[in-house]
Amino acid sequence: MTIQIITIDGPSGSGKGTLAAKLADHYGYHLLDSGALYRLLGLSLHKAELIEKLDDEDALQQSASIAEHLNIVFKTAEQGTQIFLDGEEVTQTIRTEHVGEYASRVAAIPVLRAALVARQHAFAQAPGLVADGRDMATSIFPQAQAKIYLTASAESRAQRRVNQLQGMGLDVKMNDILANIQARDKRDMERTVAPLKPAEDAYIIDSSELNINEVFHLMTEYIDLKLAD
Repeated sequence: MTIQIITIDGPSGSGKGTLAAKLADHYGYHLLDSGALYRLLGLSLHKAELIEKLDDEDALQQSASIAEHLNIVFKTAEQGTQIFLDGEEVTQTIRTEHVGEYASRVAAIPVLRAALVARQHAFAQAPGLVADGRDMATSIFPQAQAKIYLTASAESRAQRRVNQLQGMGLDVKMNDILANIQARDKRDMERTVAPLKPAEDAYIIDSSELNINEVFHLMTEYIDLKLAD
């Protein structure tokens, strides 16, 4: 039986996480938030006081071991997906800018990425999977039947991020968020391992001037055609 796989790649703040969950619900597929895995590992390494020592060989080996044994649980709830790390709910915690920075560092290190690859492949189960991240189509699931690259201007993504964090009760500044997004984009696009870029056969959507429902409509039109092939 062929497992249908839909990938959504793109930079931070493009809306891919929200849309991936919406698509998984629409098609009745499993969901993989690969960015959450990197954020969870980044948070774990921070707690273990290893995130600042990743240029040290011993610390890197310890970090790889932690990556292989992450205790992660995803629970679907009415208010969205809840994420647990070692029994503690960290749904909001892993979405902070600090943890986003940790995740970007982790993603740039080949040995840590390799430790998480098998975990990601295990999410591909019948009837299908919606996987969102930065290299789902180019590296993890190149066999995917439908590949989407969702992007938006850095300014529009920063504004969305500010709105999201303020909604969580956090005091944030637009200039700081924009600078962080631009720095992360640069690092993600220039890393030597699985850099952020569209797959050659990806459907590229710029969501800068579109709302969630408009993007969702474009995605389902494309996906329905690809899955029918």
